[in-house]
Amino acid sequence: MLQQILRDMYIDPELLAELNEEQKQILFYKMREEQLRRWKEREEKARMEEAMLTKTARRKQSNGKRVQWLRGNDGEVWVWVMGEAPGDKPYEQISEELIAERARQQAQKEAEELWRQKEAEITKKFRDAMAQEKARIVAEKWKIEMEDRKAAKLEEEKIQEDLKKREEEERQKGEEQIRQQEEIRAKELYLSLKQAQQHGQHSDDDHEWKEQLRRSKAADEERSHKARRARDEYRRQSLRAIQKGRVADLSNLFQGTGLNNDQETKLNSSSESPLLSHSVASSKIWERPSRPFSREVIIRWFKEEQVPRRAGFERNTNRIAQWFHGIISRQEAEELLMNKSEGTFLVRVSEKIWGYALSYRQQSGFKHFLVDASGDFYSFLGVDPNRHATLTDLIDFHKEEIITSSGGELLLEPCGQQKNPPDYSPLFE
Repeated sequence: MLQQILRDMYIDPELLAELNEEQKQILFYKMREEQLRRWKEREEKARMEEAMLTKTARRKQSNGKRVQWLRGNDGEVWVWVMGEAPGDKPYEQISEELIAERARQQAQKEAEELWRQKEAEITKKFRDAMAQEKARIVAEKWKIEMEDRKAAKLEEEKIQEDLKKREEEERQKGEEQIRQQEEIRAKELYLSLKQAQQHGQHSDDDHEWKEQLRRSKAADEERSHKARRARDEYRRQSLRAIQKGRVADLSNLFQGTGLNNDQETKLNSSSESPLLSHSVASSKIWERPSRPFSREVIIRWFKEEQVPRRAGFERNTNRIAQWFHGIISRQEAEELLMNKSEGTFLVRVSEKIWGYALSYRQQSGFKHFLVDASGDFYSFLGVDPNRHATLTDLIDFHKEEIITSSGGELLLEPCGQQKNPPDYSPLFE
């Protein structure tokens, strides 16, 4: 299963949800290692292709056109340096002009904004004054007789002309004030930009870039720290397993542990376990799908592949182990472990992968670890690199050795059945 994930660089979201945080960190660390390995292969291939192209280009160049440099009167290669040729402006002058232009444009923009505000104030001021005066005149002249209406109209026009004249004078005065402020602001901005250039001050974009760089470095350090923890855990488990002598080599994994035909016959004819009284023979050749997709397929897989490997049995007996359970959900497993003490555990057949799930009762809740059984060994997916010949070997190993260094999980007490018939009955029928 792990090899398939690394080959496809993809993990099913439902399967990912079954892993705890430490399992996810180790799995992502291994996926990152695979990404780096592929990247290095691509880089080496690109380097070789580039070297080949360079070699081909040199070969063509030796037989093709050549580049000739333009030479001056002195016979040397002609070079033009900006600011030194006749008619070129010196760098200081160009810099001064650019700064002055930037200051002028900024001051012009601010002046336009001030003028819009000033114009709006002037327009509102005289519009309100004209409306008030008109309302006053109308209110007074309504009481005047008909012959006085013409005089009232002339007076109103005179007042309007006077107000317009005053408005124009006010506009001219406002424009002159804005123009003066624009000149003063242009000088201030010019001096500010000049000073910023001389002291090498950075812009707001530089500060934002530095902040993003700082955050990126902090995130990289956090990821590196987690990867180091996962790598140390991986090495610690490997060293422990080697010292214990429990790591199984793929080439001779089941030498001495496999069952021959006589042992299978004895197992099926034993009277200690009535669940094994039926034969597991199949009329068709079993071909395992890429992943379990139904309960019937999981039962078929267990009978075809796991029963011959004595999965779920006690060591050296034909009795079903007390910790073994059938195809039950995570919720059902947690209900069985609810009132148990810390260290109580059970192993159930997984519906997500070809393997099992170990459900563990801890002080603050529950943990679930996936056990990969898709190959010729049993191992925790993403946590423990050790490979065990049988499922019982894996359980016995972690009765003495913790599963993860951060959690310190030891398998202390098996959680037995609470149903009759047991929930694993369909697996042995």
